[in-house]
Amino acid sequence: MPHTAVAVLRSEWIKVRSVRAVHGSLTAVFVVTVAISVLFSATIGQSEVNDLDGEPLFNAFYALNFGQIAAIAFGATALSSEFAGGALRVSLSAVPRRGLFYAAKMAVVGAAALIAGEATGFVSFLLGQLFMGEFAIGLGDPGALRAVLGSGVYLALMTLFAAGITALLRSAVAVMSILIPFILIVSFVVGDVSAGVADFLPDRAGQAILHETPTGSLGPWSGLAVTAAWTAAALLAGWWAIRTRDV
Repeated sequence: MPHTAVAVLRSEWIKVRSVRAVHGSLTAVFVVTVAISVLFSATIGQSEVNDLDGEPLFNAFYALNFGQIAAIAFGATALSSEFAGGALRVSLSAVPRRGLFYAAKMAVVGAAALIAGEATGFVSFLLGQLFMGEFAIGLGDPGALRAVLGSGVYLALMTLFAAGITALLRSAVAVMSILIPFILIVSFVVGDVSAGVADFLPDRAGQAILHETPTGSLGPWSGLAVTAAWTAAALLAGWWAIRTRDV
């Protein structure tokens, strides 16, 4: 029944707001990204623009490298909270339909991440450009509005990617231990060895949306579509785990 789905969505939203670790990691997506964006622009932003190899639009989203870590933490903790102290057993007692429970959980996590991501993208971009002086770019510049909107979608996709893997592994620590080093280290190593392969990794593909003119194998939207495919695979794996495993 429709009202049942609404009630489940409401209960999942209450969980996101009430669990301190989950709410804190969602807040950190905005706070960390905006703070680092302002700091970066106020200190070395203009020198980056003066770099002949620099790209002003992509540099404007430098702080997203740190914001995505908070997004991964949000996705991981939002799901891992269900596996602590028998919480999943209680949740499934209230909502026996595992498909409904999982869909509602991911819908709330994804919606919260998208709203926070879009707010983060707009605020960090606009505040950062205040410190760029004559080198500032605006939303009307080529690719800027697309990059700002895409940055929020990218953060939401990375959140759901982490959430799906957490549903599979049942551990936020395990997921963050895998994904964070992968994004910070492995992705760059693979890129140095084989740029063509790196273009299709979930983080590198999605970040094509942040470039005015991507130089890799993927365009802005096709890159985001590749990240969406990774996310869909992770969500399906998480659904399989929730559906088939004992609580």
